Amino acid sequence: MFEARKGPAKTMTPTLTSETGKSVSITLLTVVGEHARMEGKFDITDSIQIECEVGGELNVGGKLVIGEKGVVNANVQTVDAIIMGQYEGNMVATGNVEIAETGRVTGNITTDSLVISKGGFFNGNITKINEGGARQVVAIDEKRGDQKQQFASR
Repeated sequence: MFEARKGPAKTMTPTLTSETGKSVSITLLTVVGEHARMEGKFDITDSIQIECEVGGELNVGGKLVIGEKGVVNANVQTVDAIIMGQYEGNMVATGNVEIAETGRVTGNITTDSLVISKGGFFNGNITKINEGGARQVVAIDEKRGDQKQQFASR
């Protein structure tokens, strides 16, 4: 089911500079639509930015970006994720997950790295992919700059 009233799907080709100094193009599929709703199983080879409502299952070979207007209710497998909108489901990210100050996440996340910005919301469980015995949880107080550490053994 796909209903788009505003903003078509578009493909952008941003460029990055590699370690060798050469420009490398990456493909970023962007799905925009204030009233668009898509549901199903999606296999995305590269990266995707979502600015509409998506449900089902997402397998992303690059970075998943859920924009401020994005609402995703799906099980996700990705490399990296940036969540600025709403996400509900179970996520496995082999790289980094960032919940921005406008992000709201409900569900379970399995990843190596999770960053929650001040104002961001997370309700669920976190599992570290390469866990080697003890887990370390670090909370950083941005106002004072001091760190509080809590260790839990498995």
